[in-house]
This record gives sequence, structure tokens and C-alpha cells, in this order.
Amino acid sequence: MRTAHLIGVPLDLGGNRRGVDMGPSAFRIAGLAERISALGITVVDDGDLVTPIPEIKSAGDPRKKYIREIARICERLYKASLNVLQGGGIPIVLGGDHSLGAGSVAATAEFVRRDNKPLGLLWVDAHGDMNIPASSGSGNVHGMPLAALLGPEPSELSRLGGFSPKVLPEHTVLIGIRNLDDREKEIVRDARVHVFTMKDIDRSGIASVMEQALALAGKGTGGIHVSFDLDVCDPSIAPGVGTPVKGGLDYREAHMVMEMVADSGLLRALDLVEVNPILDDRNNTAILGAELAASALGQKII
Repeated sequence: MRTAHLIGVPLDLGGNRRGVDMGPSAFRIAGLAERISALGITVVDDGDLVTPIPEIKSAGDPRKKYIREIARICERLYKASLNVLQGGGIPIVLGGDHSLGAGSVAATAEFVRRDNKPLGLLWVDAHGDMNIPASSGSGNVHGMPLAALLGPEPSELSRLGGFSPKVLPEHTVLIGIRNLDDREKEIVRDARVHVFTMKDIDRSGIASVMEQALALAGKGTGGIHVSFDLDVCDPSIAPGVGTPVKGGLDYREAHMVMEMVADSGLLRALDLVEVNPILDDRNNTAILGAELAASALGQKII
């Protein structure tokens, strides 16, 4: 098993509700490194990237707030994650809001494209994160990273690494979706990415959905990047997130997602994002995230 590198990104510029900048610390307090080490995997904690706070920066363009600062952080994350991949390790990126996905996924995409392979992407989230500045009602960039990975906007994020797109629709799978605004629904449909909503999961079961998702993201690719927003889980098990939405994955469904990722042998990198300790109950959401990371890395039930 490759060495796991923890990269903290206390990014709190992409959304409305403050507090996700404490997410990396919450994961560490939850014993993430210890859980991974118990699997026989070497863990290296690379610390946190330096990130500014909103109080000392101007929001700038209201259609894509703090985009310059977010792009700079994503560029640093791109370099840090790519360095881990080049050294044979697996980046475990701890957020922070989900706008960081523009940098982490870009690094994995660059790494596999050196072998002339596309990247498979599992975007596990209650939201689509495919708004563009022209469609966003809030201007919050944490609702835009997947759009930047798939296409040209927002340009400050899409041009990271000097290539675009980072992922192709045919290898991009959204799982757990249940909260899209009307304009974003059109964007998601037009993009022709693969989408498994909570209704699909209810109807077919999480195991069937994951079998399909892994086949779509894994076939002909150089591996998969899993970008996991804790708000995909139901607030009853993950209360400490910035944008909770009822009706999400339950405890076993969330673990099944990660266990099947581990069984596939395709995992290249993992993001865990949007944990907000201010809204949490005794750090339970970060503890859940730490457990899920262990499942993704091969923790066995027996």
C-alpha cells in the first residue's frame, strides 16, 4: 500500500457559512492518522496550506467571490498533491470548502495523463457544484469546482495546471445528488455527466449504484479520484456541515461507497470536505469522515 499523505486546506472563502476552515483540525482530532496507520499504511502529515480568511480580503467579483485567492490556494494544492502522487503516495486532502476540488482533482488528472490516460472522478455530494459565475445566484465558488474541472468556467480555476478540461463527462459520476437549483439542473443535464440521485439509490440500492459508478469512472482510465463532501450524508449522522440537506446517505450506505472504492483498487486520491465543527455535535461528523477514509483505504469488517 502506498504512503498516505494528509494535506490540510483550511479554505473558508467558497461559501456563506464560516467554520469549515477548522475542518482539517477536526479530522486530525478525530484520529484520522491513527485509523489509517492501523491498516498498516504509513501516514505522513504534510500540515496545512496557508490560506487567507475573508476578513482580510476583498470578495471581488460578486459572481465568483474571492476567486483570485481561491485560485491561488488551489494552485498550491495542485502542486502539493502532484508532488505526493509523483512520489508514489496517495493524497488525502482535508477541507475546507469544496472549491479546493478544482486543485486536488487537477493534480490527479495531470498525473494520470502523463501515461496518456483520462481520470475517473466520483463526486459524492448532495449538490452538483456545477454552477458557473453566470448561473450562480450566490456567487459562492464552492458551488463551481466541478464546472471548472469539466469546462472553461470559472476560468481562474479551469486553467490550473495549464490544461482543460481536467475530466471528461463520460468518466465523471455524481453520487447522492438531491439539491440542485433549476438553472444548475439544466447545466448538469447538458454536461452529460453520469448522475445517481438519492432517488436512484433508494430505488436500486447503494451497491448497485456503486457497481455502475465504478464501471463508468474506472473503464479505460488511469484510476479514480474520490471527492467526498460530508453533506452527502444525512444530517442525522453528519450534522456538522455547511449546507445540510435531509434525505442523504445513511451510515452503512456511506461506508459501502468507500468499501467498494477500496475493493476496486482504483483509488488515486481522496478529498474529504465541508466539515464545519461549529455546527457539529462532539466532532461526530469529522469522526465519520475519518472512518470513511479508513474504509476507502481498505479497512475490513472481518
